[in-house]
Amino acid sequence: MRINRRTTTVLAAAAVGIALLAGCSDDGSGTSMEGHSMGSSTSMESSSAQSADPAANFTDADVMFASMMYPHHAQAVEMATMVDGRTTNPEIVALAGEIAAAQKPEMEQLTSWLVQWGQPAPSSDASSMEGMDHGSGSGMMTPQDMDSLMAASGADFDRQWLTMMIAHHQGAVAMAEKEIADGSNTDAVAMARTIVETQNAEISRMQQLLG
Repeated sequence: MRINRRTTTVLAAAAVGIALLAGCSDDGSGTSMEGHSMGSSTSMESSSAQSADPAANFTDADVMFASMMYPHHAQAVEMATMVDGRTTNPEIVALAGEIAAAQKPEMEQLTSWLVQWGQPAPSSDASSMEGMDHGSGSGMMTPQDMDSLMAASGADFDRQWLTMMIAHHQGAVAMAEKEIADGSNTDAVAMARTIVETQNAEISRMQQLLG
């Protein structure tokens, strides 16, 4: 079979064109896809890091919960320390120890969240709750209540302490339930659920001791 010069020239030009197209496709497409892949990976990593950061997801409800639960816990811990030397009831002594052991670490966590959220540090002063949404009906004791408790001892102390701590816990449960309903930060809501479960159980124990 004879192939003339014109046919040979056309075939050669076609081969060169195909090679050039393949080269451009590899360079451009590979670079474009690589860049897209890297961009997507970076975006996903950034999104994942943001989701894992507690500071990235909070609302006013979360801030209120942390700010108000801190002084609430602080007063409960103060009441727990009062049992020393004022009662001989081993169940009350044990319960007070459990309350302090549970709430002190929670106070540290509440402080940490507020710092991460760029909020003012919480105050242990009970008066810091006055005028706040959570202040009303929170179960906080007045200075007069605390003075009366400090002056009591024996059976009188036991009765006052149990009565006050039940009311105090009921206030904490109400605050925690509000956070569960309105909060957005998953860690804060998880703490609120723990408070509801733990303190409701302690309320039942105290009601039994009170008789």
